[in-house]
Amino acid sequence: MNAAWQRGLYAITDPALTPPERMVEEVRAALAGGAVLIQYRDKRSDPADQRQLAAALLRLCRATRVPLIINDDIELAADIGADGVHLGRDDTAFVAARARLGATAIIGVSCYNDFSRAAAAARVGADYVAFGRFFASHTKPATATADLELLQRARRELAVPVAAIGGITAANGAALIAAGADLLAVIHGVFGQADARSAATEIARLFAPPPQRAVRNK
Repeated sequence: MNAAWQRGLYAITDPALTPPERMVEEVRAALAGGAVLIQYRDKRSDPADQRQLAAALLRLCRATRVPLIINDDIELAADIGADGVHLGRDDTAFVAARARLGATAIIGVSCYNDFSRAAAAARVGADYVAFGRFFASHTKPATATADLELLQRARRELAVPVAAIGGITAANGAALIAAGADLLAVIHGVFGQADARSAATEIARLFAPPPQRAVRNK
C-alpha cells in the first residue's frame, strides 16, 4: 500500500448515518470526493452482517487503491484481509494486533487528549495516532476536548502521521491542518451531509497546497 493515505481526509462510517443498504454507495461517494483512508466502524450490527459489508467495502477500496481500516475488531480485519485496524482505549493491545495482522498492517491508536499515550503508541510501532475530539461531536459528545497545542507538539515530537477527530468540517478543519494534523478523521461531516461526495471534496481541498504566486521578471 502506498503512502498516499498518510495525509488527507479519513472518512469513518457510522451505521446511524449510513445504514447497511446505503453504506457502499456512501463510501463510494466519499472516495470520489477525495478520501484517502476509510474506516468501517459499526458497534451494533450482527457479526455476519458486519463481515459481509466490510468485505464489500474492502472490494470497493481495493478498486480505488485506498486502505480500509476496521474499527476495534482485529479478528474481522484478519478474516477479510483488511488493510488495518484502529484501536481505542479499551481495545486489544497494540502488540497483539500487530502479531495477528502482520508487519504491513496499518494500525492506528486513539489517544484522545493524551500526548503520553500517543508517544507510547509511536514507540511500539503505531502507524498513526489520533487526537480528539476538537469540536462538538455527534458521535462522542462526552469525550474530553483536545486543543491545537497538542497537534503542534505532536508535529514537533512524533514521527508518525497524526489524525484529528471530532466535529470536523470544511469550515473548521484548516486550523487543525495548520497546527499539525496530517489526517482529518470525519464521520458526520461527510456521512451526515446530504451529499457525501461534495462534503468530502470540500474537506479534501483543505489539504491542497496554496497556489504559487507568479514571479514577475524585473
